[in-house]
Amino acid sequence: MIILRDTREQRGYTFDRYDCQVETATLSTGDYSLPAFMDGGIAVERKNGIDELAMCLSSERTRFERELMRAMAFERFYVVIEGRFEDIMAGRYRSKMAPKSVIASIAAFTNRYGIPFLFCGERSAAEMMTYQLLTKYLYEIDQRYQQATKAQEGKATG
Repeated sequence: MIILRDTREQRGYTFDRYDCQVETATLSTGDYSLPAFMDGGIAVERKNGIDELAMCLSSERTRFERELMRAMAFERFYVVIEGRFEDIMAGRYRSKMAPKSVIASIAAFTNRYGIPFLFCGERSAAEMMTYQLLTKYLYEIDQRYQQATKAQEGKATG
């Protein structure tokens, strides 16, 4: 499997522990995707900690919301966060945005755009989640293709 990593991704995942290759590409939306699915199939947006997430919900809100709007064109889009939800509740981040406002923004964006925000804790867990999301998407696409092929074969012989 080939995983595409956006050229602008800083400190990107290497997926060294997984059976895949990583190639750099210019992704219009998200930080990670798959070849042939990067323009509407699947993409994963990585947030490098609660500080970055809070910044995207406050000072960079307009830019982030534009990305979420573009993501609506994807069959699957996820925001994977290297951090814990409990850290937001406790206010353990640099932004002056109140924890209640951060949480309300996440809830609003999840409802408005249908995009899950996945809090993974440590970086290695977020990398694993990203790998699994991409792998399982590819598996599901393959299953759909096989079912469609069987249905076509059934029509041809029936």
